[in-house]
Amino acid sequence: MSDKAVSSDTGNWDIEITSEKGNLDLNVKELWRYRDLLRMFVKKDIITVYKQTILGPIWFLVQPLLTSLMFLLVFSTIAKIPTGAIPPILFYLIGTTLWNYFSETLNITSKTFIENAGIFGKVYFPRIILPVSKIISGFMKFLIQFGLFAVVWLYYVVVQKTIIPNWYILLAPVWLLFIVLLSLGIGIVISSLTTKYRDLLFLIGFAVQLAMYITPVIIPLSGVHGRKRIFFLLNPLTSLFEGFKYGFFGNGFFDLPWIGYSILFTLVVLAFGLMIFNRVEKRFIDTV
Repeated sequence: MSDKAVSSDTGNWDIEITSEKGNLDLNVKELWRYRDLLRMFVKKDIITVYKQTILGPIWFLVQPLLTSLMFLLVFSTIAKIPTGAIPPILFYLIGTTLWNYFSETLNITSKTFIENAGIFGKVYFPRIILPVSKIISGFMKFLIQFGLFAVVWLYYVVVQKTIIPNWYILLAPVWLLFIVLLSLGIGIVISSLTTKYRDLLFLIGFAVQLAMYITPVIIPLSGVHGRKRIFFLLNPLTSLFEGFKYGFFGNGFFDLPWIGYSILFTLVVLAFGLMIFNRVEKRFIDTV
């Protein structure tokens, strides 16, 4: 849907809502016009989730901390899986923090049409606002969790002096941006397909869990060899995660061709996602 201003001299409407929108259109002006609605959705997402909990936003810190400690016990202490030059707790903290943001954004955006069919059927607003709001509210949670990682990281940099970051740390926002865009692209593709094929909802959670095991969250890329390493590298998240770690830890995997592959893969998925999302939003209410 898009709106077009019509001259008052013609005697027609001042604003006309139509479905004439290209498949790759992303009307930024329209999103800006609905910024108050976007802000409301973001606020609702942040407040309502933990409003009736005892610890409130502290749960944002508890989740990655407990997960990282569990990984530390199982994979580092018991299974003896080395994390190379990176202290195990830092390796699991950054991997968990990045993975949580990616997976939660993907899972939530993949349900955009199904969970909001009632709203979409009653009032018009840019449908893309909902997945964008999930990204922004998830980013607030990511910042809190990243703060926990930053505290531990600074301890190893300043006190222990076992970590020496490099200038590639300045590219961290770029890697994070493409991680978010990839989750958005995949999420809106799945959301568009589930309007007709509900079975995908049952598969997505399982598929995301499996994907974590071919992403350097639990097992470092340095510990993967042979054909298994190719499977890891074909995962577009791998080079993005590794680029993030390379800047903060000063060592690891940083390969421009594979980074280019990840960026290109992300842009293609995002473009395809926007195309199918724009097509489905015009008629999804008839199938949901």
